[in-house]
Amino acid sequence: MKILFVEDDLEISNMLKNFLITENFEVVTAFDGESALQKFFEDDYSIILLDLMIPKKSGMEVMKEIRKKSTVPIIIISAKDTDSDKTLGLGLGADDYITKPFSVTEVLARIKANIRRNTQYGAQMNEEENVLICGSLIMDTDHYSVLKNGVKIELTAKEFEILKLLMKNKKKVYTKEQIYSHIWKDAYLGDENAVNVHISRLRNKIEDNPRNPQIVLTVWGIGYRLGDME
Repeated sequence: MKILFVEDDLEISNMLKNFLITENFEVVTAFDGESALQKFFEDDYSIILLDLMIPKKSGMEVMKEIRKKSTVPIIIISAKDTDSDKTLGLGLGADDYITKPFSVTEVLARIKANIRRNTQYGAQMNEEENVLICGSLIMDTDHYSVLKNGVKIELTAKEFEILKLLMKNKKKVYTKEQIYSHIWKDAYLGDENAVNVHISRLRNKIEDNPRNPQIVLTVWGIGYRLGDME
């Protein structure tokens, strides 16, 4: 499981990172708000540990931006320990609040508890959300079927999985590397052709005008995302 740890104190960052690595977590560190958001939007994380007093963008600003796109669990780790700070942090979308100084074993316990709650909630939501809708498209993930305006569209397994990935994560931008990793379950070696070909074929099947796509959008220089369709 991957953790994004945002902390500008290098000693604290290294201490907790090294401890969590021994507990079999993968830890990505950021030392200011801007780099934290950049790293968050570049990858998927099981949980975020977030200090409030960080440079460039505050922890509160970072959390607001993350909550616009994701429900990933966020644990605030901060020297601010007043009730008003805790209330504000939890009110803006934090799942938990740990004050400094802290015990690494307490942090580990809170991480596991929040990941467990989120996993259980996600499993429940997945059971309920087996039908995905985007504009005129309706996807039934249980029966591997896609309808457009009531007409069934025949997709290959890879095309279906790419579309499902985008429809289940509306607004999220995926790089070609991330798409390849999710769909092919293999290391990305820089060959964009496989992803490009499947995106092109998918568009030919689901778009009204594949040359002016409205469902699978290109984010130039980054990758692809789902179109803003109601």
